[in-house]
Amino acid sequence: MKVLLDIKDNKAHHLMEVLKGLSYVKAQTLTPYKAKVFEDLKEAVEEMNLIKAGKLNARNAEDLFDEL
Repeated sequence: MKVLLDIKDNKAHHLMEVLKGLSYVKAQTLTPYKAKVFEDLKEAVEEMNLIKAGKLNARNAEDLFDEL
């Protein structure tokens, strides 16, 4: 199982030491860039699920390309 945690900076070091001390846990820190990518991806998946459920309207692809 993979778990993504959001921990205050002043508490992260201690928790990482605890996790690294557990033989069955592989703990790895993320760069701020990778954390942002994961957050953006999570939001995109949530939005797609709302669109599929009919709770949110999808945008026209042409409008999206015009925006870019």
